[in-house]
Amino acid sequence: MPLAVRFDEYGDIDVLTVVEVPRPVPGPDQVLVKVMAAGINPGEASIRKGLLHAMWPATFPSGEGSDLAGVVDEVGPGVTRFAVGDEVLGFVDTRSSHAELVLADVDHLVARPAAVPWEVAGSLFVVGTTAYAAVRAVNLTPGDTVVVSGAAGGVGSVVLQLAVNAGAVVVGLASEEHHPWLTGHGVIPVAYGDGVVGRVRAAADGRVDAFIDTFGGGYVEMAVDLGVAPDRIDTIIDRETAQKVGAKTDGSAAAANAEVLAELAALIADGRLEIPIARIYPLAEVRDAYRELERRHTLGKIVLQP
Repeated sequence: MPLAVRFDEYGDIDVLTVVEVPRPVPGPDQVLVKVMAAGINPGEASIRKGLLHAMWPATFPSGEGSDLAGVVDEVGPGVTRFAVGDEVLGFVDTRSSHAELVLADVDHLVARPAAVPWEVAGSLFVVGTTAYAAVRAVNLTPGDTVVVSGAAGGVGSVVLQLAVNAGAVVVGLASEEHHPWLTGHGVIPVAYGDGVVGRVRAAADGRVDAFIDTFGGGYVEMAVDLGVAPDRIDTIIDRETAQKVGAKTDGSAAAANAEVLAELAALIADGRLEIPIARIYPLAEVRDAYRELERRHTLGKIVLQP
């Protein structure tokens, strides 16, 4: 029987288990994917803790995970786009990708380009589509200066590259250990903490046109203090403050489709986008993977490999 991550109640990391489950059977317009890699994301930790119950309540026993990449193992009735043995990447809306075998809707999958490694393909959807939507939301044009908080995180590291590709001057807020990576990707690094507003103004030469917040904790207010117009501020976390000041909250849902996913995968294959991989864990070590994720200091993505 295949293995899958499950939790039976809201709680901390110790509620996560890896258990045997019945082999899924694909229905119409579904495929069964043998998972080669699946990324983990902060939103999944929040769901597990019950912090998003009002928006996305869990039904127990619950699985978890959206991102995935793997090999088609079986196809359901009516599926002609993919065949057994095809290599794919994509997503599910059923909180189930942290598993050995996963059912996915055919329109949630795209072909995996050969130049995109499994661990990258399997961790692209959430961070990629969230970053895509956030960059689109602030309407960057060549020469704009944009500040990105959490610039070395899973979403932030993609945001800054898409912003550079758009011709913007990018100021990235990150811990100093990650500054060389930011500099290597055409970003002006700035350390967060006391005095950050002054450091940002200096790095931006006094002009900030847009702000993308991927971290929360007061950065929306900071963007306003820097003189950024609310319609050019986007946060993927601090919805409450965004509502107060009129900022945007575009995230993965605003770009959650296979077309965007294929576009991002093509950028990776062409060498115009990198998804940094912090660490790969076997599925059995899912608790350790989330412990590292929830410290919020990794550069890039943490990935599960069944």
